[in-house]
Order: sequence, then C-alpha cells, then structure tokens
Amino acid sequence: MILTTKAHKPWAHLILAHGAGAGMNSDFMELTALALAANGIQVSRFEFAYMQLATQLGKRRPPDRMEKLLACYQQVLRDNTDGLPLFIGGKSMGGRVASMLMQSSAALAGVCFGYPFHPAGKPDKIRTEHLYAINKPMLIVQGARDTMGNQQEIDLYALPQNIQLSYLADGDHSFKPRKVSGFTFEEHFEHAMNITTSFIKQHIPSHSNLDNQ
Repeated sequence: MILTTKAHKPWAHLILAHGAGAGMNSDFMELTALALAANGIQVSRFEFAYMQLATQLGKRRPPDRMEKLLACYQQVLRDNTDGLPLFIGGKSMGGRVASMLMQSSAALAGVCFGYPFHPAGKPDKIRTEHLYAINKPMLIVQGARDTMGNQQEIDLYALPQNIQLSYLADGDHSFKPRKVSGFTFEEHFEHAMNITTSFIKQHIPSHSNLDNQ
C-alpha cells in the first residue's frame, strides 16, 4: 500500500521509505509527510513486506534481506506515474535502500534522515561503499551524536562532494537532543524540513520558477 500526502500545488514528489523498526505511520514519517506537503512537496510513503507482516501479526519482525527491500522500493518507483519531478529517500534504513537505487532510478536526487553509516555499537562495519559511486545529489540530515554515525566519525569517511551533510547539534538518531544542550526536537525537525525543501527545490532544473511558491 502506498500512502500519499498531497500538496495543494505540488512542484515535486518525494517517495519516502521507513526505518527498520517503525513503519510508514510512525510519528516521524507522518510529521515529515505533513511538513513537506505544506511546502509543496508531495510525499508518498509505503511499507516493506516485513513491516506489513509485522503490522498484521501485531509483533515486531526483522527487516528483509537487502535484495527484497530493493525490489519492493523498485516496484513503488515503477508504480509512480504522476509526472512530478521525482526524489527518493527515507528514514535510516529506508534512506540507505533509496541511496542504493538512486543512481539507476529516475530520481533527480535523494534525501536521508539519519543515515545508518554502521550498526549501533559497531563502527567498524561501515555501510558507505556504494555512496562513492553515486554522482547524483544526496542530502543526509544527521544527528551530531547519532549512534549509527556521529559527526566525528562521518568526517573521517571523506564522502564525495555531491553528498550534502547537515548536522543537528546534539541530536540522536531520531534528531532528539538532550535537554541540557539547549536545543529542542521541534527546532531540529523544523530545520530538517526547511533544508530538505531547499535541497529539493535547488535540484529541480526549473527551480528558479519556484521562488515565489
């Protein structure tokens, strides 16, 4: 099932995949869809097969193998026929899957909220190899203290210049900062949505025509 949050006057379409542990109706996914739609970006959410089954059974299930995740995302892309400028992305695992499809897809660029550079607690198992083969623009919005890739670790990866990184001060994998930091989740989320909107607008060939929208 694909759930589309429509914008009043859409000028772009973002297909957004969920993370490993929470489906397309999670608070983060719903808030993101609503916020971007309010900015003119139509957002389509979907669930991978394992998450659909978990919902039906009422119990958590581990993610499918990458091949199955890729095939599911590819089917969603094939079903998209609205003709709007296309962007793909996702939260955490969903963003990783999107990044693996981006180069061969019709998407103009990609967006990932909290890229899982490595499993939590396993910084030696880095998931970056395919990122160096992408030549399309990609935005990664990352909590600065994300346990799946913090700012200090990512700086050592020397990612290609077409990958734009935006760090949220003291943010965790869900963008939440600690109270003592003086920042709030609401501030970080608003920043994430604003920079995503600007990034998508920037990478539409006729983006100059959108300045008044």
